[in-house]
Amino acid sequence: MERIGVIGSGTWGTAIAILLSHNGHEVTLWSAIPSEIEELEKTRRHPNLPEAEIPKEIQMTVDLKEAMEDKDLLVMAVPSVFVRETAKKMRPLCKDSQRIVDVAKGIEEKTLDTMSMILKEELPMAEVAVLSGPSHAEEVSRGLPTTCVAGSHKKAVAEYIQSVFMSPVFRVYTSPDVLGIETGAALKNVVALAAGIADGLGYGDNTKAALITRGMAEIARLGVAMGGKYQTYAGLSGIGDLIVTCASMHSRNRRAGILIGKGYSMEEAMKEVHMVVEGVYSAKAALALSKKYGVPMPIVEQVNEVLFDGKPAKDAVSDLMLRDKRIENSDLPWDEA
Repeated sequence: MERIGVIGSGTWGTAIAILLSHNGHEVTLWSAIPSEIEELEKTRRHPNLPEAEIPKEIQMTVDLKEAMEDKDLLVMAVPSVFVRETAKKMRPLCKDSQRIVDVAKGIEEKTLDTMSMILKEELPMAEVAVLSGPSHAEEVSRGLPTTCVAGSHKKAVAEYIQSVFMSPVFRVYTSPDVLGIETGAALKNVVALAAGIADGLGYGDNTKAALITRGMAEIARLGVAMGGKYQTYAGLSGIGDLIVTCASMHSRNRRAGILIGKGYSMEEAMKEVHMVVEGVYSAKAALALSKKYGVPMPIVEQVNEVLFDGKPAKDAVSDLMLRDKRIENSDLPWDEA
């Protein structure tokens, strides 16, 4: 049995706390919002996970010291926009070689840092890992079969995360490609917005399949240019996470995209979804990265124009369809010119 502090009591943090408790670990769930913890303690249910009961064994607190003290593992589950702020608060309480696994997905707009980069900067004494894959909180909290990948630069740390999370309903693979895992996880949210926009416009499965396929091509091109490994983007944190986020109504990014396709503004869509829409925050960072590394990302460009420049969604789709003629795989040779 491990002693684990889950930092963040949103849907994902709560689902992970439930999973880890069912795995036999001693779990403490933290939130910075007292009313949130009071409600969870009272009802033993998260309002956005109505089918999942929170085990009575899970302790809840607003005291960050209580959540971190004497813990074998900390799970960073706050939304990506709050990771740096939360890590700064954690620093005075963080012990040497503290194992931390980040499950937030995003890229910081100002610095273009991934979440593990932020944690390594703010908590240099810690051993940082990541966990990602096609894993909606709604399904994990209900014990539906799910598979993810644990990433760390140290094999022993990745295997530790694997052993803690593995269960009959939650399978975990390991990988040393932390950057590949994180870029796939963050950038797929932007493509999921595009897929949702297409749904909101009333387009069909052909359109969505094209966005998923070409979106993955954009993500992989950028990720490899940044130092990620191509194989990672063909795996769970790449195409696996992209498919589920573009196709499922559990996806807040897809749901926000649907509303935008129907004519809502970005602000109206985010308000309607009632949860943090990570793709909105990652869109500008993705565009900045594409320019920094000289990697064309036409889907990301169009999503940014729709979100922030007021471009009609239908015009964005038309511009994608009418771009210059291209070859699909430029590395493949022709038999004849």
